[in-house]
Amino acid sequence: MRVMSKGRWKTCLNAVLARLVQPRRAAASRSGVPAGNRTGVSARRCRSGTVYLVGAGSGDVELLTLKAARLLGEADAVVYDRLVGDEVLALIPAGTERYYVGKARGQHSVPQGEIGARLVALAQEGKSVVRLKGGDPGIFGRLGEELAALAEAEVPAEIVPGITAASAASAALGIPLTDRAHAQQLRFVTAQLCRQGGEPDWQALARRDETLVFYMGLGKLETICRKLRDGGLPDDWPILLVANASLPEQRALVGTLADMPDKLAASPLPSPCLIVVGSVVRLCETSPASPLSGVNARPD
Repeated sequence: MRVMSKGRWKTCLNAVLARLVQPRRAAASRSGVPAGNRTGVSARRCRSGTVYLVGAGSGDVELLTLKAARLLGEADAVVYDRLVGDEVLALIPAGTERYYVGKARGQHSVPQGEIGARLVALAQEGKSVVRLKGGDPGIFGRLGEELAALAEAEVPAEIVPGITAASAASAALGIPLTDRAHAQQLRFVTAQLCRQGGEPDWQALARRDETLVFYMGLGKLETICRKLRDGGLPDDWPILLVANASLPEQRALVGTLADMPDKLAASPLPSPCLIVVGSVVRLCETSPASPLSGVNARPD
C-alpha cells in the first residue's frame, strides 16, 4: 500500500481548501464585496457577524472535518482552546485574528463569561468568527453557555461537530466502543460535578453490559475505580487510560479497577486523559488495529 508523506498530505489538503475557499472569493469579487465583508456571499460560506462553534477533533489535523478546515480558511477571527492541535492552528491563514482562551485544571486564562462576551463583540464588529474547541463542541465543551451568550445578543451561530476524544481514543487503540458481544450501551460521563453535590449514580453506572467513557477524570481515577467496585463491578473489571489520543505522544495504560490506581502512580500520564471502562477494553489485546495487541508486537 502506498503511504503518503505528511508533506505531500499537506500539499493535497491545501489544494482541497483552495478549491473550497476560491468560489467564495470569486463570488465576493464579482459582487464587489470587499474580501473582509462576507455579507451577500453564498450561505454556504463563512458569513459576517456569525459565530461558528467548531470541533477541532482530538488534535490530529488529519481528523479535522473539511468543513472545519474551510471555515478556518475563511474566518476573520479565531477564538481557540488549549486542546486544539498545533497542526490544526497552522491552517489558520496569516493575518487572521487569533485569541487564545485555553483552560487547564485550576487554570482558566479567560473566564467563561468573558469568552462569550468576546465572541459577541467580534461578531458585532461584522466579523466571521470561528470558536475552535477541542474534540466535539457539544460534548463537555461548555457549548451551552456560549450559545446562551450569543442568543442573548441575537448573534447568529452555527455548530460544526468534531471527532470527540472517545471516538479518537477507541480508534487509536483499535477497539469498538459498542461491540455487540460486550456493550449494549455507551455512556459519556464527566468526572466534574455539574451542580453542587451532584454525584453520579454509581450503582447505575456499574453495569457489565455497557462501556463507560469518563472525560476529565484523571485526577479522580481512584474515586472512579472505588465507586464502580462499590456499585457492583468486580475487581478485575477492565479499564483503559489514554492520554493524547491520536497524537504522536499518545500513551495508554490497561489494567483493572483494582490495580489501575497503582499502575498510574507508577507510570503517570499527562492530561488530557480519557478513561474507558468495560469489557471492550479486553479487545486491545487481540485487535489488529491496536498497538497493544500481539498482532503488532515487534520481534525481538
